[in-house]
Formats: sequence, C-alpha cells, structure tokens
Amino acid sequence: MLPTLVLVGRPNVGKSTLFNRLTRSRDALVADLPGLTRDRHYGRGRVGDRPYLVVDTGGLEPVAKDGIMFEMAKQSRQAVDEADMVLFLVDGRAGCTPQDAIIAGQLRKTGKPVLLLVNKAEGMQRAKVAADFFELGLGEPLPISSAHGDNVSEVVEIALENFPLEADEEEVGHEHPPKLAIVGRPNVGKSTLVNAILGEQRVIAFDQPGTTRDSIYIDFERDGKQYTIIDTAGVRRRGKVEEAVEKFSVIKTMQAIEDANVVVLVVDARDQITEQDAHVADFVLQAGCALVLAVNKWDGLDEHHRDMVKSDIERKLHFLSFAKRHYISALNGNGIADVLKSVNEAYAAAMAKLSTPKLTRALIGALEKQSPPKSGRFTPKMRYAHQGGSNPPLIVIHGSGLDDVPASYMRYLERTFCEIFKLKGTPLKIQFNSSKNPFEGKKPKPLTEAEQRKAHRARIRGRKLYG
Repeated sequence: MLPTLVLVGRPNVGKSTLFNRLTRSRDALVADLPGLTRDRHYGRGRVGDRPYLVVDTGGLEPVAKDGIMFEMAKQSRQAVDEADMVLFLVDGRAGCTPQDAIIAGQLRKTGKPVLLLVNKAEGMQRAKVAADFFELGLGEPLPISSAHGDNVSEVVEIALENFPLEADEEEVGHEHPPKLAIVGRPNVGKSTLVNAILGEQRVIAFDQPGTTRDSIYIDFERDGKQYTIIDTAGVRRRGKVEEAVEKFSVIKTMQAIEDANVVVLVVDARDQITEQDAHVADFVLQAGCALVLAVNKWDGLDEHHRDMVKSDIERKLHFLSFAKRHYISALNGNGIADVLKSVNEAYAAAMAKLSTPKLTRALIGALEKQSPPKSGRFTPKMRYAHQGGSNPPLIVIHGSGLDDVPASYMRYLERTFCEIFKLKGTPLKIQFNSSKNPFEGKKPKPLTEAEQRKAHRARIRGRKLYG
C-alpha cells in the first residue's frame, strides 16, 4: 500500500492548489472562493522515486452543525481516518485563527501524525510567518507556497521519511480498471447512486442542485473486479450556467465523459425527459462511450405515471436504443445490482475483439440479405471488413464506390453487426475505405511517332473490316 497524505484545513487556505502541485495535474478545481472543494479527491504523486497517494478535502469548518458545510467537514474527518500522514494547511497571511486552533485540537485527538504547513508564505520571512502558529502545539510550522512550489518537495520528503519504499502498481504492469462515469442534470440523484454502488456515504448527497462541483474519481471492488467510478457535476442548459465555477464544473464533466469507458446516464422519473437530457445523451454518443440508462426515483410512482415516463423516453431518447434501461431507486438501493451488471456487459461489448474472417462473413451475409442501393450508374462493392478500434468498436469496410453509401444502409450494417456479435450497450461505428482508380487524375503521356503510326493503321483496318 502506498502512503496516504491527506490535506486538511479551513476553507480557502490553498489545499486544492497544493493537491494539483503534488499530483502535477489540474484535477482539482481552484478558484478564490471558499468551499469550492466538497468531496474527497484522490490522486497520485511522486517525489524522486517515492510514490504516494494524496487526498484533497473540503474545508474543515469545525463550527458547522448542519447544511453543506457540515457534510464537507464530515467528509474531511473520514479522510483523516484513512490517512497515514495529515498535512494541516493554515494561511500565513491571515495568521492563526480560532478555527485553526479548534482543528488542531481535533487532529491531536485522532492520534495521526500531523505536519503543520503555513501556506501562502512566498515573499515573507520564514521565521516571522511561522512564529504565530507555534501556539497550535503541532510541532514546528513549515512555511510553503503551494502556488509557487516553494519548499513543497522538502515537506513531502519529510512526510514520507518514515514509510518504506514500495513499488508503484502502475509501473509493474497493473491494468487500469474500467472507468464508469455517472452523468446527468443537477439533482437527479447521481451522488446518491454513487453512494449506493459503493455501499457507503463516499460523496456528499444533498437535496440541493449543484452540490457536486468537481469530478471525483473513486476506485472500488465488487465481486473480485476492480472499477473506477466518477461522480460528476450536473450539466444544466448553457443559458442557465452563470457562475465561472459552474462553467468549469461542466467542463470537468465533459472531460470525465471523454475519459470514461462506460457512462451511466441518470434521468429523473418524477420530471419530464428534458431537452438537456437529450443533449447530454448526444454528447455521450458522440464521445463513443458505452452507455447504460438509469431512470431514478422510480419508487412511489403509479402505473399511469410510469407508462408516461417510458413513452417519453421512447420518443425523446430513441437514439439510445442500443443502451440497457433500468428503473431504479438510488435512495432505497432498488435495481443497483442490475445497473452494475449492465455496465459489465457494456464494457465487454465496447472492448470486444472481432476477427476479420467473422466480420467478413457477417458482411457477406448482410449483403446477400440486402444489397446497398446504386449510386448513380454504379452499385457499391463491399469486399471485406476488419476491426479498426475499440471503445467504441470500429469496423472498417473495404471496397469500391463506397463514398456515397447512404446513412440508412450504414445503420442497417450497424444493427446487423450488433445482432451477430451480441454487442449490447455500446455504439458501433463503421468506416468505409473505398479503393480508387490508380490512373485517376493522371494525364496520358503523348504518343511517340511509332505509336501514332500504329494507332493510325489500326483505325484504317477497323474501317475496312466494319465499313
């Protein structure tokens, strides 16, 4: 197990900036706004040949008794329980505050080793900026600048010096588990579904749109299989996205979809299927992800309402006919096992290996059943097919005159391949490679005098034979 470093502190002391510095990434959202980070955010870091895990947390507000700040503090305390070393950040420019003293007291009670980091110390005398924080009783304060990187490597080396050096799993050929992104509009129950799949309150689920702001990657195991689940921010219509933070949250969600192998699109059964649901579904389809449709909040609906929801889905999300559909209650845990089963099937279909002989035989069978329509005077000729990629499966068909094959016939081929190879839950793409005339566009060489005389004699003979 790699050593785990957990970043804690008041809101807006620079924890997410330090997280990005330690992981050499931009995975955590950063803005001059208190309370931006809300859930635990895990990442990998390395200093020299020492790999480690680092956990970003929401602001630890010790006086919060309820609401979103209370839930954020609860997440931070859970992260501290998992820590091998706690990095307690304080603001060197704000000085020691009463909240810092309360947090220091809570950390001492946990018994975890703690390093006190005085952030935002760039341009300040180290002794002077650290002096104010000795009263916290957590040892010598270490001035750093997470924004500029001052003393960050030295602090990490101090944090890791008592842990044995272990091999990084990624370097010893560890396979990346399938990535599962949970996406949808705000307040449809994405975080509740994530917690139901994990079997714990891993992310904040709150009855307030926009609770999740960042894309949270979480590794978990189920029935001996490893997964990475991604909780994403809700995607609203562009005209309603006003705050800069929310705009970045939407970008993070789009990046998570691009990064995922399988997407679970969550819609609200107690609301109509909206245009925004269709927009999100279309983006998933364009990204080529395997997809599972989860209709949440199904419990408590009468039969008439359920029939209306099913009809609404058929009408507005008809282009997702390849995706398995599940009617669930994330809050009560109903139907969750079936969702994960469909995720496995969709991932297997998206990563399927299709042999060239089988693909070609399937193509020939499809051509015998229904040949492509003529394009002008010529009928397209399809000779053989092979697989050109996975996730989504890409089938490359070779032949001649394929540039004008209509979209309707392409859809026919897609359905045929999906039925024959039992590809459930994933879109399939077809690419035509049409052979070209090697002499197209080339000007003929001028005839030599001998060739001209020979052609002239041939014309004379032709006139004599045929009059």
